[in-house]
Amino acid sequence: MAFGQPAGPPASHSQMKQLLELLNAAGHTDFRDARGPMQFNQRQAGGKFTRQEAEDFIAQLEAEAELTIDVPPEVIVARPIKPAPRTTSAEKTVRDLPDSVLAAELQRRGWIVVEP
Repeated sequence: MAFGQPAGPPASHSQMKQLLELLNAAGHTDFRDARGPMQFNQRQAGGKFTRQEAEDFIAQLEAEAELTIDVPPEVIVARPIKPAPRTTSAEKTVRDLPDSVLAAELQRRGWIVVEP
């Protein structure tokens, strides 16, 4: 077996369709989008799975879907689809300020500051 080649027959078309539907239901747009959270390797992120891999991921996604069904809707927190925006240089500067300096500036602007 060559390096990077799958260790079994390829997944069927119906398995791939079911896997993609489950990924979409879990909040992913495609295989590449799910690469990190699902721990897909590069081959899998390109949409190439063996039958056993597809079965395993389908079972995993179905089990996760069953767990979320029992949770009330107000408790479910959706994953963001887009990555968080990058912080600006001003935000980075504010994060580096000592608490006392930041509190003094907020008080100067009329805010009431209380320690947690």
